[in-house]
Amino acid sequence: MTTRRHFIHGAIAGLATSLAWSSRGLAASQEKLQEKFEVTHTDEEWRKLLSPAQYEILRKDGTERAYTSPLLKEHRRGTFACAGCDLPLYDSATKFDSGTGWPSFWKPLEKAVVEETDNSYGMVRTAVHCRRCGGHLGHVFNDGPEPTGLRYCMNGVAMTFKTAQA
Repeated sequence: MTTRRHFIHGAIAGLATSLAWSSRGLAASQEKLQEKFEVTHTDEEWRKLLSPAQYEILRKDGTERAYTSPLLKEHRRGTFACAGCDLPLYDSATKFDSGTGWPSFWKPLEKAVVEETDNSYGMVRTAVHCRRCGGHLGHVFNDGPEPTGLRYCMNGVAMTFKTAQA
């Protein structure tokens, strides 16, 4: 006889298995992507080059907690670049307040990012990676402002900011 407790334990086990397969899929996807990039390092080298938070997000497809990035409140003119390889990614003129708690942009710089389907956590999203090193930056959604209608929702720890020269 199946009890409520058996059902709940089964559901939790199924969810855990699903999440494990999702993270394996992300890791395999990251390894596959890594083969295409100009800037590559071993896992050990990335760990030395990046802070623990940067490593978790850029190399392991992590996500920072909402409203924790200092770049969320960055409003000066300048460029947001990849924290992994320093490639310029977004012009500050395309940044907007999405109300989501992550730095958001309506358009990346030309040839700055690559996108791929992300099926993790039981949903379909579009992941955004740095074109040069493959670092995971965040996701893009179709609920942004004009002129593109896109919201590039980025992890602030995955980027650095450089002010524009006067």
